[in-house]
Amino acid sequence: MIIRTGNDISPATNLLVQKMLLLIERQNISGVVELVPAYNELLVYYKAEIIDYKTLLKQLRHAESQMENIANPEAAQLYIPVLYGGEAGPDLKEVAQNNGFSTSEVIRRHTGNTYPVYMLGFAPGFCYLGGMDEQLATPRKREPRLKIPAGSVGIAGTQTGIYPIDSPGGWQIIGQTPLKLFNPEQQKPFLIRAGDQVNFYAIDKVDFLKIQIAFEADNFNPETPPVR
Repeated sequence: MIIRTGNDISPATNLLVQKMLLLIERQNISGVVELVPAYNELLVYYKAEIIDYKTLLKQLRHAESQMENIANPEAAQLYIPVLYGGEAGPDLKEVAQNNGFSTSEVIRRHTGNTYPVYMLGFAPGFCYLGGMDEQLATPRKREPRLKIPAGSVGIAGTQTGIYPIDSPGGWQIIGQTPLKLFNPEQQKPFLIRAGDQVNFYAIDKVDFLKIQIAFEADNFNPETPPVR
């Protein structure tokens, strides 16, 4: 079953998705096996042999009636380090030229906003982020790459996102994070979840290697603000 909270892509509409997800989780409805949030929709997987459509609809309507009485879900604030440009960000210059900026100005603008995580999709842990400076908007590449390295940070249209695994893709790659976004061996396999808030900050090659080693040793917390 699909629950639609609006027809636009916006923080307000996506917040309704997150609130509805929380309400359904709290109801602990027998037969509901998975909830998948998107921009303006929530997909509800259920077992029809346990709960029928009409009964499920009634319970979801009840959850909907509680929307105004529930506080906004708590969002984790994550600080994601990014090595911009060079081999890590081969399309940084193209994004700069497309918008009439210097590469340093693209980095300043990209690191200057807080990004709500609208949804995960395309690949395990690929986060679609809102809130990007619209003056950084750049069309997708005409010919997608066959392989984009895990951790690559890209821009496509008015959105930015992070590739969690090596995969094909057509986004403009401006940098790379040393953090691992998807680890199926962990109890919580996704570093970033729908509803979180993300801030990017720029690092150099030395910091990239240091953070990568620290993260793999479970000695790096992305919820801790960076020391400037």
